[in-house]
Amino acid sequence: MRQDSSSDIPAPGDRGWRHGLRRGRQPWRPGLRSLSDLEPGESAVVADVCCRGRLGERLLEMGLTPGTQVEVVRHAPFGGPIEVRVRGYLLLLRRCEAENILVESAA
Repeated sequence: MRQDSSSDIPAPGDRGWRHGLRRGRQPWRPGLRSLSDLEPGESAVVADVCCRGRLGERLLEMGLTPGTQVEVVRHAPFGGPIEVRVRGYLLLLRRCEAENILVESAA
């Protein structure tokens, strides 16, 4: 099988990816921050979902598409999940997943 560098699936030797999440540098511009940086009660608009593969697809299927308004309801203690309200329902995300969702302040 041919290895294609433009493929959405990471190569077996690519240690930067784990379970579809990219560690390290994120595509960043002024005004962007990760969903995990928001405090309870804050709302923002999703700018980008920086996850690949099945996890990225699943987050998009759950409604976390660019342009969608999200509100952080609460953070679980000791690094637990983050509860967010998106499209009228509550969604719990792992912190590592929330770190890979870039948001910008709601205008």
